[in-house]
Amino acid sequence: MQTIDVKQLADKQSNGAIELIDVRMPTEYREVHVQGAVNVPLDSLDPKAVSESLRSDSGKTIYVICRSGNRSSKAVQKFSDAGIENIVNVEGGTTAWVQAGLPVTRGKKAVSLERQVRILAGFLALLGAVLGYFVHPCFMGLSAFIGAGLMFAGITDTCGMGMMLSKMPWNRCGETGSCSV
Repeated sequence: MQTIDVKQLADKQSNGAIELIDVRMPTEYREVHVQGAVNVPLDSLDPKAVSESLRSDSGKTIYVICRSGNRSSKAVQKFSDAGIENIVNVEGGTTAWVQAGLPVTRGKKAVSLERQVRILAGFLALLGAVLGYFVHPCFMGLSAFIGAGLMFAGITDTCGMGMMLSKMPWNRCGETGSCSV
């Protein structure tokens, strides 16, 4: 997998237009993104369609960025699996870009998906314990189910609750899924 650090990417960007896609959720993109980046969330990424829409010739490089580099590396793998070459992962992602003091576009703040998962998981675990104590012991199963789900998410690096929450209306930004700043 080819990678580039944010300073090298900024140099390339200042020398001319580059193709940069941001694979974070629309709400994350709306909050802060690299100037010139196009939002294509990882969960709806169609590598062939993106490749055809972004570059006029197949030799042009597409750079992929996310928050820290994890989702963008998964996106690069999707491109690779689709037989598309010249895809480069941006090391450190938007976090590194912001820390380097490079130009960004800022918009409306949002509660991160990770925080939403922690809030909902904590609420459901507490609800199961309270209902188990005051109503019926079988409600303790809810807390056990949430705990098992969190363990599964940690082991597999996939989170069903996060995927479900990402589809909620407050995590989408309009009909097309794109966010205006």
